[in-house]
Amino acid sequence: MTTTRPSGRQFPDAFVWGSATASYQIEGAVDVDGRGPSIWDTFSRTPGKVLNGDTGDVAADHYHRVPHDIAIMSQLGLQAYRFSLAWPRIQPTGSGEFNQAGLDFYSDLVDQLIAAGIDPVVTLYHWDLPQPLEDAGGWANRETALRFAEYARKVAEVLGDRVKLWTTLNEPWCSAFLGYASGVHAPGVTDDEKALRAVHHLNLAHGLAARAIKDVLGQDAPISITLNLHVTRAASDDPADVEAKRRIDTIANEVFLGPVVDGEYPKEVFADTADITDWSFVLDGDLDLIQVPLSVLGVNYYSTGRVKYGTPPVGDGKPGPDGHRSSPNSPWVGATHAEWLPQPGPHTAMGWNIEPEGLVELLVGLHERYPGLPLAITENGAAFYDTLSEDGRVHDEDRVAYLHDHIDAVGEALDKGVDVQAYFVWSLLDNFEWAYGYDRRFGVVHVDYDTLERTVKDSGRWFAELVRTRTIPTIESAATL
Repeated sequence: MTTTRPSGRQFPDAFVWGSATASYQIEGAVDVDGRGPSIWDTFSRTPGKVLNGDTGDVAADHYHRVPHDIAIMSQLGLQAYRFSLAWPRIQPTGSGEFNQAGLDFYSDLVDQLIAAGIDPVVTLYHWDLPQPLEDAGGWANRETALRFAEYARKVAEVLGDRVKLWTTLNEPWCSAFLGYASGVHAPGVTDDEKALRAVHHLNLAHGLAARAIKDVLGQDAPISITLNLHVTRAASDDPADVEAKRRIDTIANEVFLGPVVDGEYPKEVFADTADITDWSFVLDGDLDLIQVPLSVLGVNYYSTGRVKYGTPPVGDGKPGPDGHRSSPNSPWVGATHAEWLPQPGPHTAMGWNIEPEGLVELLVGLHERYPGLPLAITENGAAFYDTLSEDGRVHDEDRVAYLHDHIDAVGEALDKGVDVQAYFVWSLLDNFEWAYGYDRRFGVVHVDYDTLERTVKDSGRWFAELVRTRTIPTIESAATL
């Protein structure tokens, strides 16, 4: 991959560099020390749901390798580590008794991070819902939001002020629409009305959890949410194409930004989905509960999209031009006539186009809309088909180039006055990539899935040099660091 962006950009001393992971993707140990089953355990064990029949049963076995993995974080010079808690490890059924072994695991992880000089950034929910809660209706059931608040309160009591930043949810769009509309993610439901219920109950869960944390730790407890805000362009200036884009923006971004930050749902979403639901599940007082001041808004960014007015083809389970695995039931609820178009390359192994300019556009747009709200890049990275070379290294120049250009894009946003405070590369380790199993690798650290041996890739070495110098190294330097 070639680049048009120069090397050498410097970042301020206060800018925070980190990496991110998710519990089900790396921990393994799914039936160890009292952990209960999650929706991803159930989904991945269902034939045909995950590529090659892969599961997260072992993943990268992080559960048994915490000291070694923290040593790698120290080698990379990470200042912060964003990780998620496995709700079923802490509370096996999602309600009732808590599992002390699970609480101890995360408490010890936090202590080890702090001892290594790495700030713990905790995500309460990265998609592994306890299966008994799904059996009772999952995120389509309001009770799940109430149980989530109880779980958040307990975790805040145990981990306390040792946590640098509390993130309630990771990418609730995926939880709601890939989980309950298209069904390509756990729990594999295809019901548009349930997906919209899930949207609201996830938003409610965010607000209730944030309030529970503040009840325990005080009103200054740092709260965040991470959204995968879609950068979508209309294929033309034709009003029909512009309307298709508007509908996508509404169901992709505004149904979360609106209630969480602005305190209201966009009126357009009610009109767009009137044939699906009357939204009577939004109760009086819910929006007040949802809107809690954020210390920082987490932004996950990978690629852009392009839409026109049209009738989308029926999905066949293969990657679609919207960047997600396709399904006969679309995740784009209320946007029936928005047809996604293939994007020009280059592309990653996920089939996602590479466009760092989209990240600048997203960050500048958020800053203009919410000038007083700090931002953090909580995920950014690229999947490629990496292999160990004969010299024992992983020469992943395409990933280095991707990171080079996107981190420069963050710097460009800073130059434009955007308050971006941190960057977390996705991912620390190669891991279980959801419905794609172990076929695609995102890590800056290679994992041999047979031996579980870790090898820092050239991209990891390059990132460590960036952290050390606060200056973007050249792409070519990665192979010699």
